Amino acid sequence: MDLKRNVRLSPDLISQEISDETVLLNLESEDYYGLDPVGTRIWQLIVELGDLQLIYEQLLAEYEVTPEQLATDLEAFLDEAADQGLLHFD
Repeated sequence: MDLKRNVRLSPDLISQEISDETVLLNLESEDYYGLDPVGTRIWQLIVELGDLQLIYEQLLAEYEVTPEQLATDLEAFLDEAADQGLLHFD
């Protein structure tokens, strides 16, 4: 995974946190998505930081996970969100 990229949310997206979960609506496709607490934390960091290296480092500090597993899981999350048009890479 290339951590030397920035990530930003799609402008066609509305998101709302509800407790420790997040609901997303892609206005272009009219599809809804739900994020669990870990997905919500990743989403928060995308909004706050936008820098994949910083996001990765923050998640590594917050969760008990190996660096390799985090890289795999983060890449899967980001790829899926990008495929659904929820975010873009710079």
